[in-house]
Amino acid sequence: MQKDTLWFNILGYSFIATAALICVIPFLIVISGSFTSEEMIIRQGYSLIPRDFSLEAYRVLFLAPEKIIRAYGVTIFVTLLGTVASLFFTAMTAYVLYRKDFHYRNAAAFFFYFTTLFNGGMIPTYIVMVRYLHLKDNLLALILPSLISVFFMLILRSFMTGSIPDSLVESAKIDGSGDFHIFVTIILPLMTPALASVGLFIALHYWNDWFSAMLYMQKDTLFPLQYLLYKMISSVQFASAVTAGGSGIPTTDMPQQSMKLAMTVVATGPIILAYPFVQRFFIAGITIGAVKG
Repeated sequence: MQKDTLWFNILGYSFIATAALICVIPFLIVISGSFTSEEMIIRQGYSLIPRDFSLEAYRVLFLAPEKIIRAYGVTIFVTLLGTVASLFFTAMTAYVLYRKDFHYRNAAAFFFYFTTLFNGGMIPTYIVMVRYLHLKDNLLALILPSLISVFFMLILRSFMTGSIPDSLVESAKIDGSGDFHIFVTIILPLMTPALASVGLFIALHYWNDWFSAMLYMQKDTLFPLQYLLYKMISSVQFASAVTAGGSGIPTTDMPQQSMKLAMTVVATGPIILAYPFVQRFFIAGITIGAVKG
C-alpha cells in the first residue's frame, strides 16, 4: 500500500469514526438518562453512565402497560399499511409520469409540483376528512393525508428515467402485457433499492406522526404510540406544575425529565431496529444516479 493511500485511509476512517461517535453519543446519553433518578438529573445533569440507577421513569411509563401495548399495535398497523400503500401509489404515479407516451405527463407533473408550493391548509383538510369522508376516529385518517408524497414521487420518477430503459417497457407491450401488469411484474422488482430507501423515510413519518391523531382521534383505544406518549408527558408536566404550586409534594418525586428520555427510548427503539434490514437497499438507493455510465 502506498504511503499517500495509507494516510488517506487513516484520515478517512478517523473522520468516519468521529462522525459516528457524534451521532451515537447523544442517543447513549438519552438511554443513560432514562435509567437515572430524577433528583440526580436535576442536581448534576446528564451523563453517559447513570450516576444513580433508577427504573422509576419506566415504572411510571408502564403503570398501564395495556395502553402502551395497544398504542404499539396501532402504530405498527398504521406504519405497515401506510408504508406499503404509500409506496405502491407513489411508485405507480411516478411510473405514469415516467412513460413518454403519456401526452399530458408534463402538465400532470406541474400539477403535482404546484401542490408542494400551495395547499388548502389544515382547516379545509380537516373539513374534508371529517365532514365529507367521515373519518373521525378512523385509522384511515392517519394514513390518507400522507398517502402520496410528491417529493418521493419525483425521486422515483428520476430513478426510473435513469435506470429503466424504455425498450424494456416497449418489448413487454409487444408481448401483449398491459400497463398495470408491466408495472407490477417488471417495474416494481427493478425499483427495489429505491423503494427500500424511500420506504424507510415514509415509515419514519408514519411512526413519528402524532399530529394527525390529535386532529382526528378522540377514542383512546385508537391513539398511536407517539400521541399517547405526548398525552402522558403532558399529564406529568401538569402534575409537576400542580405539585410545585404548594401542595407539599416534592417535585423530584415526579420523574419528568427522566420520563421524557424513557419515552424517547420506547418510541425510537423499534424503528431503529428496523434499519439494519433495509440498510443494504438503502445505501444502494441513495447512490442511484451518483455515477453515470
